[in-house]
Amino acid sequence: MASSLQDGFGRSFRYLRVSVIDACNFRCVYCLPQGYCKDPTQDRPLDQNEFQNLFAGFAALGVVKIRLTGGEPTLRRDLVELVAMAKQTPGIQEVALSTNGYRLSALLPELLAAGLDAVNVSIDSLRPDIFKETTGQDLLERVRGGVEEAIAAGLRVKVNAVLMRGVNDSDLPLFAAFVRDRAVSVRFIELMRTGGNLELFEKHHISAQVIQKTLEADGWYQRARGPTDGPAREYKHADHQGSLGLIAPYAKDFCDSCNRLRISCRGELKLCLFGDGQHSLRAFLQRPDQRDELHLAVQSLLGHKKVSHFLQEGQYGNTQQFASIGG
Repeated sequence: MASSLQDGFGRSFRYLRVSVIDACNFRCVYCLPQGYCKDPTQDRPLDQNEFQNLFAGFAALGVVKIRLTGGEPTLRRDLVELVAMAKQTPGIQEVALSTNGYRLSALLPELLAAGLDAVNVSIDSLRPDIFKETTGQDLLERVRGGVEEAIAAGLRVKVNAVLMRGVNDSDLPLFAAFVRDRAVSVRFIELMRTGGNLELFEKHHISAQVIQKTLEADGWYQRARGPTDGPAREYKHADHQGSLGLIAPYAKDFCDSCNRLRISCRGELKLCLFGDGQHSLRAFLQRPDQRDELHLAVQSLLGHKKVSHFLQEGQYGNTQQFASIGG
């Protein structure tokens, strides 16, 4: 089924990123350097009934891929049930999870039984000291163990590393060695400006083009994107089973292939990660018979989606940190 979700620039949206919780147990320097602090004024996250209506409502509009994110989604006690619910939704072809890997090994058998297709794990460095410095947790071996188990179990696995000058920008050879004999994708994400990280951004931002030039000089070549792929440019090499990728939001054509929408754990639609504001859909998620109202609301809101973010002009919207919307 073709997607009914199109904006005024001809872009179709078949990929939905859904935050299930905004709490996180890591203190990553680029996201929650002081750790998670609950806001008592916030409503509770969506319950299972609301998530079920959300999944079904967007699937009926042509969404075929759902990614569950956080915060750290494995902190939610009913995560496995949410994975199964998404997977069993008619029209949904792929269910993926983004996690810091803290509980991946422990939950893996249940996640596989629930139908999980793919997992993205954040590993900003393969050096234990840098991993600890970046995340606030001395857990690299535990996280790597979960990744190895996921690969062995047949899940499609991607590893995400936020690229930071003077921190992990020299880790490319380590990650290249990691994917030599593993069918896994490592993607370097260019550090992005938010409302709460100006000092960090100015100190550690480095263009993804630096990595791109190194990859191309070393014989890596770019592969074609799939219809529900994210914005990463993936590079393959004849001598490696896996791939290396770049997510470069400051590239001028970054938004041309935008294909995803984001929902917060409280049911708010965010049209762009770097846009202003979000729009609550919660009133339309209480009962299945409100699907027509949900569809009308979403399609109307898509008419306000802009052609691009404006990061290059220093405009990063009202995003203070990524834990609340899943990046």
